[in-house]
Amino acid sequence: MKNILIINGWHTFAGSKGTFNKSLFKISTSFFNTSDMYTIKTTEIDNGYHIEDEVLKFIWSDIVIYHTPIWWFSIPFNFKKYLDEVLTAGYKNGMWESDGRTAKNPEINYGTGGLLTGKKYILTTSWNAPKGAFILPNEFFNEISVDNGPMSGFHGMNKYLGLQRIASLQFHDIEKNANANQELENYTLFLEHYFSKQKITTN
Repeated sequence: MKNILIINGWHTFAGSKGTFNKSLFKISTSFFNTSDMYTIKTTEIDNGYHIEDEVLKFIWSDIVIYHTPIWWFSIPFNFKKYLDEVLTAGYKNGMWESDGRTAKNPEINYGTGGLLTGKKYILTTSWNAPKGAFILPNEFFNEISVDNGPMSGFHGMNKYLGLQRIASLQFHDIEKNANANQELENYTLFLEHYFSKQKITTN
């Protein structure tokens, strides 16, 4: 039995409806609820949360699935606030115990004090930016990928806690030109492919 924590980082702001991320969140919860191999807990930032409960969810989980839109090249501000509050509360409380260094040699071992080792995560991000903005020469991101560019800090945060990345999935041009239904189907196929393979090793 594997424990899955599913987080929807979207929250109400301006004209955002969060439809695509709500759909991803629903697909994730439905997928794992239909299997007796997994138990799930969920957090929706827009519904509020209790900080200590969230710390316990991270400690409980084997896999964390983050769903988030990208606003102005970063995660939504209430989602960032959630992470600041929960990770701070998790210090010497089951999530991390130090930055990993010692006074004897402070230049090495930074980021090795996480206590969530052995756990994994999946990140999905939805963008107004098209895929070409990241991969085409002379376009906005200068051929720097999502993971090595805007989301590098998010991945660093998870590594700091000891979490290992399973996958980072990007959904581009969602506001204007994407086939949202096809993208949602692609995400379902990803879950079926990855977790059906895992059944061989997680029983």
